[in-house]
Amino acid sequence: MNKETGLTTLSEHESTRQPEAHWSAVMAMTLCVFALVASEFMPVSLLTPLSRDLGVSEGLAGQGIAISGALAVLTSLSISRLARNLDRKMLLLGMTLLMALSGGIIAVAPNYLTYMAGRALIGVAIGGLWSMSAATAIRLVPGDKVPLALAIFNGGAALATVIAAPLGSYLSSTIGWRGAFLCLVPVALMVFIWQWISLPAMAADKPNPRGGSLFSLLRNPLVAVGMAACGLFFMGQFALFTYVRPFLETVIHVSATGLSLTLLVIGVAGFIGTLLIGWFLRRGFYLTLVLIPLLMATIAVLLIAAGHSTLTATLLLGLWGLIATAAPVGWWAWVARTLPDNAEQGGGLMVAVVQLSIALGSTLGGVAFDHTGYQSTFVISAALLLIAAALTFFASRRDSFTDH
Repeated sequence: MNKETGLTTLSEHESTRQPEAHWSAVMAMTLCVFALVASEFMPVSLLTPLSRDLGVSEGLAGQGIAISGALAVLTSLSISRLARNLDRKMLLLGMTLLMALSGGIIAVAPNYLTYMAGRALIGVAIGGLWSMSAATAIRLVPGDKVPLALAIFNGGAALATVIAAPLGSYLSSTIGWRGAFLCLVPVALMVFIWQWISLPAMAADKPNPRGGSLFSLLRNPLVAVGMAACGLFFMGQFALFTYVRPFLETVIHVSATGLSLTLLVIGVAGFIGTLLIGWFLRRGFYLTLVLIPLLMATIAVLLIAAGHSTLTATLLLGLWGLIATAAPVGWWAWVARTLPDNAEQGGGLMVAVVQLSIALGSTLGGVAFDHTGYQSTFVISAALLLIAAALTFFASRRDSFTDH
């Protein structure tokens, strides 16, 4: 344990457990993460037809992401306490079934209230599954393979960003936005079956006497500043990203094909970014985490200044995808190196911060988009990202492991 921070190092933690490797279960969880991310952000590519069909504004339709974020926060904060002695395999299976149920409810939603109820269910699944991800990886593979398992999980999330948005846009133009959501149901059921077969029994962890309550982690200044920086980053990201489709359609005036292609560019760039970010993190961990929001803030401003050109907007949004999609890999790595002996609590706190930030960011962006236009939404995004960069720099000054 490091005497200055009171935190156990990753190598110390890993040396205490060497479980059997369950790589099929890792792949099942990766497909689960893929389906989860696709479900979470499906409204981004379907916002316009969804709002038109349900008879609400695009800003209100965007609150479907906010409500899922809010329920994810509540779930991530309470799930460890509410499911103290429940086998984690059963817990993961239950969350996967909720994901399938959510897709079905949204697909047949007769009104906005039912749509929001379906989004609330996916929020519960998001909070449960993501908060358990790091702890699950630790249980499925030996300690020295945990980073690889987490990278594979993140690969599933990155792949979802490549496929989900352009595919959702394409499906909405062929079978409608309801059909797009309905397609998520068989994927979730396939995940359930694979998890049932491949996941080992995973008893709940015994309480860590050094871990304290989830919020007690914030007593450490490094954790508090780092979580604040992470939260503001995601607020800034989703204040803008939630409203990419309305921006492209109402400002750039892209066609349905052009919209799908632009979203595909964002997704492919994001997948590439996820593959590359490990190299940058190894050579400058905090420098990378600081530069990411700085570059994204610059892109947000440039979209206002030069965003009326289809080519320029596509290139800028592609660069946004390259950087933004890779960022969560960096922040999960930050959690792993800062709180390695509190995987479940640290994961729950991170999910709570991220989902609350997504909810606040998409809400703030939606209000601005509806009342004062896309320029104000993009300016708000840039401002939040700049503050996130500053807080990340402050976190680096407090981290005594900056050089590793």
